[in-house]
Amino acid sequence: MLISLIEAVQPIVNPQPQALAALNERSREIFRQIVESYVTTGEPVGSRNLARILPMSLSPASIRNVMADLEHSGLIFAPHTSSGRLPTELGLRFFVDAMMEIGDVDLAEKARIEAQMQAAASRHTFDSALAEASSLLSGISRGAGVVLTTKVDAGLKHVEFVRLDPERALVVLVSIDGTVENRLVDLPPGLPAGALQEASNFLNARLRGRTLDTLRADIENGRKEMKRELDALTERLVDAGLATTVGPSEARQLIVRGQANLLDDLRAAEDLERIRLLFNDLETQKDVIELLARAEQGDGVRIFIGSENKLFSLSGSSMIAAPFRDSAQKIVGVVGVIGPTRLNYSRIVPMVDYTARVVSGLLDRSR
Repeated sequence: MLISLIEAVQPIVNPQPQALAALNERSREIFRQIVESYVTTGEPVGSRNLARILPMSLSPASIRNVMADLEHSGLIFAPHTSSGRLPTELGLRFFVDAMMEIGDVDLAEKARIEAQMQAAASRHTFDSALAEASSLLSGISRGAGVVLTTKVDAGLKHVEFVRLDPERALVVLVSIDGTVENRLVDLPPGLPAGALQEASNFLNARLRGRTLDTLRADIENGRKEMKRELDALTERLVDAGLATTVGPSEARQLIVRGQANLLDDLRAAEDLERIRLLFNDLETQKDVIELLARAEQGDGVRIFIGSENKLFSLSGSSMIAAPFRDSAQKIVGVVGVIGPTRLNYSRIVPMVDYTARVVSGLLDRSR
């Protein structure tokens, strides 16, 4: 099973556990058709339409009786008087947990995902591949693709100090994976003309693929050796360069692509308001990061539906997310999709899972 589901839904309607467990085949099939119609059209479905599409012969009156039981159980509701029925958040959670059939990603889609992400990684950096993953998931789901990643320090390939003016220099760090990072440092007064090159040579001789954290620790342990090789001002320059360029090891980066997709399928004024609220949610990056971080707490795909999380309680949105890992099998980020509660869960869940595995593979090869 691909899914590792999170906490139970907190429905507005109190569920009837015995009724949920006792759903017979007819009730389950009617409920399935209501959910699948909602995922496809976003519209309520009535007993007459259900009578035409059900694989069993039932009269509209018999279907209405079953729908009344499903409504009493908290699985469906009528958005308007005399309208058809839609699944509640409880109903969607029940469907996802107990009834959804998940297939595998077909070979053509696997090949496309792998090819596009590998091309992005080879042309640019691993971060480019993460942005491509977000765009891919956005296109697949017609929702917003999201990626949360922990900044992983790659091994260094080259360090150079470049003087900008008498008081400042640029520290250029080139990582093994091709990432280039630039930082400004203040130059000590009276620094000799050749000190920048001397500091660059000193660090490059000790890189050997080390990360900044490791390099800084090695230099601190070999402080006596550095004092023998460098004068006091150049030593200060090396310390300043390393101190400035080392950021928090757990810095978080959020990538969101495809918000415009959420505007493509508006059906009513309330849909526009829901999307406006969702855009507000996505702009609150801290809350989105905290929600995505919860998907890092277990294996497999996690699904958050509507008010199960306070972030989406107003917009009525869902998120499907899966963690990815580095070569040591440590979870270092999450990929996912955010969109309306009528996301096509059975299609998107395996896509998110497979994309996370491709990202893990790229990360393993790039680090």
